[in-house]
Amino acid sequence: MNSAGVACLHSRCRTIELERRGETVPDLVFFYGTLRTGFDRRRRAGIDERLRYVGKGSIQAVLYDLGIYPAAVPASDGRVWGEVHEIGGGDADAAAVFEALDTIEGHRPTDPDHSLYTRGQTDVTLEDGRTVRAWAYFYNAPLGQAPRIPSGDYLDYVGVR
Repeated sequence: MNSAGVACLHSRCRTIELERRGETVPDLVFFYGTLRTGFDRRRRAGIDERLRYVGKGSIQAVLYDLGIYPAAVPASDGRVWGEVHEIGGGDADAAAVFEALDTIEGHRPTDPDHSLYTRGQTDVTLEDGRTVRAWAYFYNAPLGQAPRIPSGDYLDYVGVR
């Protein structure tokens, strides 16, 4: 339960709580799907210049194929591979980046229960073994018959390099 008494799954309420309290949020974001380097960069138009590539990494989650994009769901029995980016330029740039990403991902910070994806903090294990805390977007709708992506790597799954 969060401070407002709302049940929180997948850390979905953490974003709202931090923003309400005015606390500093991590300046790192984890991309595992079509926002990764290798896909059409126009999806990151307006935010790309505010991002600095940190490195490849993985999170504890399971990845599903929804057709035109993937869905990560937190799970202790899987790894999802992606990349970490640092948001530069201070709080104003971070707010602009998250506003753009929230729109792309269908995340409503004030109504996470009705969001397609929710934004939550997660530990990312980088290739060099370090662990960093980053924001990631987790799927928040029924998966239906979506097949699991066994490798956890969407780029590899769709053959993008």
